[in-house]
Amino acid sequence: MPAIEIRSRDEGHRFEVDSGERILYGGLRSGLDLPYECATGTCGSCKARLLDGELEELWPDAPGKDLLKPNSGDFLMCQCVPKGSGAVTAEVSKPVARLQADAHAPGWAKGVVIQAPRYLTHDVMAVDVQLDRPVRFEAGQFMALEVADVPGTRGYSMVNYATETDRLAFVIKRKPGGGVSEWLFGGDRAGTPVRLFGPLGTALFRPEMDTNILCIAGGTGIAGIMSILQRACDEQYFDNHRGDVFFGVRTPADAFYLDELSTFSRKFPQTLNITVAFSDQPADDAFKRKHGGIHFKEGFVHEVAGTAMADRLQGLTAYLAGPPPAVEASVRLLVMSRVSPANIRYDKFS
Repeated sequence: MPAIEIRSRDEGHRFEVDSGERILYGGLRSGLDLPYECATGTCGSCKARLLDGELEELWPDAPGKDLLKPNSGDFLMCQCVPKGSGAVTAEVSKPVARLQADAHAPGWAKGVVIQAPRYLTHDVMAVDVQLDRPVRFEAGQFMALEVADVPGTRGYSMVNYATETDRLAFVIKRKPGGGVSEWLFGGDRAGTPVRLFGPLGTALFRPEMDTNILCIAGGTGIAGIMSILQRACDEQYFDNHRGDVFFGVRTPADAFYLDELSTFSRKFPQTLNITVAFSDQPADDAFKRKHGGIHFKEGFVHEVAGTAMADRLQGLTAYLAGPPPAVEASVRLLVMSRVSPANIRYDKFS
C-alpha cells in the first residue's frame, strides 16, 4: 500500500492508503484530523503542497482547484491518489492532530438503494440506503456517496439519527448537469449498489453542549437539521433549551417535511419554534391550517430569521445549511450581530 507523509508545522504524520484511495480519505480513516470541509472537490479546503512523489487526479476539473497554485505543487487531497505504489510527501498549512477519542472515525461502507424514488417535490427526492454494516455518526454530519456510473463523490447529510444504524436517509435535489442527481432522477435505482465514506463534517449537535440552538436552512439543507431535531427531541433537549428553526424555500409547492416539522414543534410547543419562509409566493390560509404548529413568513430565510431573532442571538449555537448564497448571507447576518464564529456551524459541501 502506498505510504503517505503529511507535514504540518515541521511535524510529520504517516499513514498508508489503499490502492486508488484518495489521500484525504486514507488520512481520515487512519484517525488524522486533516483539513477539509466538503471532501468532494468543491471547496478547496483540503489543499496541500506536494513535496515528493507523484500523484494522479481523479477529477481534473474539480471547482476547488480554482483556489490552488498548481505551479507551486498545490493539489486537493480529496481528489488525488498516489501514482502506482509510490510514496508521497506533502505539506499542509494548518495544524494536524489525531481525531478526538470520542469522534466517530470515518470509513468506507457499501450499501444499496433500498426502494423506488420517493418524490417530496417535483425536484427533490428522498433516497434511503441500506448499509452492509452499522455505522455511528453525530446529528448534523454527512456522507460522501459514490455510484459506479458517475465519477467522483457527492456529499449528502443524513436526515435520520440513531446511535447506531445500518440505514441512512438522504434528500437530493435535482440539479441540471449534476451527475449523481441526474442519475437518481433518471430511473428506478432500487437495488443499485453504492459506496459511502464517512461520517464527515463538523456541524454536529451533541446534547451536552448546553446552549439554545438556531437553525437556518435553505432547500435540501434541511436534511442535516432534521437529524439535529430528531436527536434533540429524543434527548428531551428542549425541556431546558430553546430552539428556533427557519426553513426557506421558494413557494409552498417546494416545501417538504412539514408534517415531520409539525410533529417536532408539537412535542415542545413552548420552546421549539419552527418557521417556514417563502421567498417567491406566500402560503394561503388553507395551507397554513393544514400545517399547524408551524409559522409561515414571506421573504428570504436569513432575513426572516434576522427579524425574528433580532434580540436573541447571543449565547446560542447556530447551524446553517443549504445553497452557498443562503449560507453566506446567514453568516454575514450572524457576524454583524456579533455572534462568535465559534458558535456558527456549517459544512461547505454544496
